[in-house]
Amino acid sequence: MVLGEGPPILILHGFGLAPQTYRRTAELLASRAKVVVPALFSLGRRWSYQHTVDALVATLDDLGVEGVTLIGHSFGGGLELGLAAQHPDRVVELVFADTLGLSREWTLAEEAVHPIHLLRLATPRAIVDFTRTIVTHPAEMARAAWWGFTSDRGSEVAAIAAAGLPCHVLWAGRDTLLSRRDGQDFAEELGASFTVARSFRGPINHDWMYRHPALFVSQLDRLGLIALGTQAGATNQ
Repeated sequence: MVLGEGPPILILHGFGLAPQTYRRTAELLASRAKVVVPALFSLGRRWSYQHTVDALVATLDDLGVEGVTLIGHSFGGGLELGLAAQHPDRVVELVFADTLGLSREWTLAEEAVHPIHLLRLATPRAIVDFTRTIVTHPAEMARAAWWGFTSDRGSEVAAIAAAGLPCHVLWAGRDTLLSRRDGQDFAEELGASFTVARSFRGPINHDWMYRHPALFVSQLDRLGLIALGTQAGATNQ
């Protein structure tokens, strides 16, 4: 999915989801940027971490994109790390939304073995997308989950920190999947800002990037992202 014109933003979606899950978020951003949301489980061959990173680079090449803002949600944050660590010259800035934690065997891989838990958090659109991905790409999801369980991202975190890339970690005020402490530790090791998002309408959870798109975009504006042309106003919490 490609929407809008302007500075490029690449959104990497959560486990088992699809570009359409994030359409409203992408549409809001597309008024000021060119937003690309690739399908991470439809790569046309056996799923692997490295092949996925290579496919993302090929997507940027095909679109003629040199420097890109990366936004990774949940599972997508692991791929964001790999893309930025291997190709720091292609990255302008990074945003990690409710992703990773610092446990070396990825805590988020639990998503793969607790689909019912995920569906409780999901919007109707996300439920449809998750179910479709299970049905159409079961082997890819299994391989992605295994990668999550067995991978160690410490070297990638260190490489990004050493490159001095602008990094931000956003966290839902009440994330029932991931520990806020893990998010804070991840941000500290990465050299990133850490912002907890809250809403006066009530608590927000792990799915807020696509359930509350206007709130998510407002948080991006507070960060002062280069791609959005906004002034920094975020405060570490």
